[in-house]
Amino acid sequence: MDDTPSPEQSKPGLASRLARASVFKRLGPGLITGAADDDPSGIATYSQAGSQCGVNMLWTVILTCPMMAAIQSVSARIGRVTGHGLAANMAHHFPRPLVGFLVGLLFIANTVNIGADLAAMGASAHLVSGWSPHLFTIAFALFSLLLQIFVPYHRYVGFLKWLTLALFAYVGIVFAVRIDWSETLARSVVPHLPLNAQSLTTIVAVFGTTISPYLFFWQASEEVEDEEADPDAAPLVERPDQAPEQLARIRWDTYLGMAFSNLIAYFIILTAAETLFRAGITNIQTTAEAATALRPIAGELAFFLFAMGVVGTGLLAVPVLAGSAADAISEASGWTSGLEKKWRDAPAFYTVITLATLLGLALDYAPIDPITALFWGAVLNGVIAVPIMVATMLVASRKDEMGAFVATTSQRWLGWLATALMGAAAATMLALAL
Repeated sequence: MDDTPSPEQSKPGLASRLARASVFKRLGPGLITGAADDDPSGIATYSQAGSQCGVNMLWTVILTCPMMAAIQSVSARIGRVTGHGLAANMAHHFPRPLVGFLVGLLFIANTVNIGADLAAMGASAHLVSGWSPHLFTIAFALFSLLLQIFVPYHRYVGFLKWLTLALFAYVGIVFAVRIDWSETLARSVVPHLPLNAQSLTTIVAVFGTTISPYLFFWQASEEVEDEEADPDAAPLVERPDQAPEQLARIRWDTYLGMAFSNLIAYFIILTAAETLFRAGITNIQTTAEAATALRPIAGELAFFLFAMGVVGTGLLAVPVLAGSAADAISEASGWTSGLEKKWRDAPAFYTVITLATLLGLALDYAPIDPITALFWGAVLNGVIAVPIMVATMLVASRKDEMGAFVATTSQRWLGWLATALMGAAAATMLALAL
């Protein structure tokens, strides 16, 4: 066999540059998942954290970043290795009533999130245009629903990638306000925060909106979608020769996506801390109030960027919330699922998407404060994430399911550490609340 390298391979660094370009070109599930994490629910929670506690909450997103990356890479690994989503794998190993209970909690949390996200998007669009917020909410809901039902995933995934750019609005706001960077960096590492019921509830909300259960299900399912859309690909248990390339792609995709997500979260908390908290505005009731409160403090640009960022991230997040709930329920029930499928091939799957979106839309007409629903939805996510994370880590460690591609040692350590951290925070919060 001739081992002489080709001219292309012999050029210094060319092969490695081509490999890196290929990896970045194929970024998708991890990047979209990370960006969807900073949805209006996340924006509301991070804004409340910054307005209530100032820069003393910045440490939370620094702490969660590596653990979030670990649990998301484990979820992606499960989907790519087995060719099945997270709920389907859980149904193989755990009692169906337990899986059904966990999936039911996910559906409730996602529906509340969808409703609050849509309401926040409508209110933000109203602030900028002056038109009816309810009309905007209905339009956003219908646009998202029609996109998922009538456009195959491989066609609109590019649209979702472009929407991730909306998150840079929250980086731009920082340049419109004055930041005390010495205090900011110090409090990012060593916070000065009293441990009481309010602060612990806020911590759980930040953890819950950062490490959210729907993200686990979404990223695993989208790895399956991508694999099924590629005629040359197959689950890694069937095609282990594809493992080096695919696992390297998952690693880059997930780490980049989660770093991006936590960076934006950091800037949202920082913006609220340096504007609202310093101005004594600590009780933000709606995302519209948060945007409006910025106007006299940071100017028109900050106001506009904040409001339109809510709309952009909502358009990204609502399909992820509805799709992850539908994937989980369909997989647990043995129904055909997937955004690449047509309605006639997966009617139950698309019915769940429709139901979640319409129920969420109905919440816009309920006497529930949007940011309150968003905040407590994040707290709910922080609580229900714990058993789902336990189940995910157990699946990822099973050789009978994952073969030679069980979670790595670092993934297991960080994944279980994240699970323990979430459990401890939720238990402490509940104990103080009783």
